[in-house]
Amino acid sequence: MNSTLKIDQELFCEMMKFYGETLNLPPLSAKIYTYLIFDFEKKGICFEEFVEVFSASKSSVSSNLNLLLNADLILDFNKFNERKRFFTINENYIQVRFTTIISRLKKEVAILDKLNAYRNCSEEHHIQRFENYKSLLNKNIQNIEETLPKI
Repeated sequence: MNSTLKIDQELFCEMMKFYGETLNLPPLSAKIYTYLIFDFEKKGICFEEFVEVFSASKSSVSSNLNLLLNADLILDFNKFNERKRFFTINENYIQVRFTTIISRLKKEVAILDKLNAYRNCSEEHHIQRFENYKSLLNKNIQNIEETLPKI
């Protein structure tokens, strides 16, 4: 069995590298995740196809699929009257990803406020720099919060 998906190899490699770095994924997980992105019809890809397409061991594919499932990056399902599990991209992952980003940014703002209070600096240059950085973080939080419901 060859790939059931039509894939542009150059784009696949670029996406695999990007998602591997952005989502902090090991190489096989990044390959699986990227491969599932090319399942535009969301039919799902079975376990055996991953093993064959990536020439990987069953245990490697299994552990990487579990990593992606636990990170809510992908979903699994069974088709009616079939025992095989199929996998697809979690369409809600954008919400999960950006909610996490918002949380981290808010946490950084809170930590910066505590650090600034502890430092108790009166130099105008440092105060302005701190306020500019904090403003940048808050604008990004606001932008993501306003845009996320539209996605």
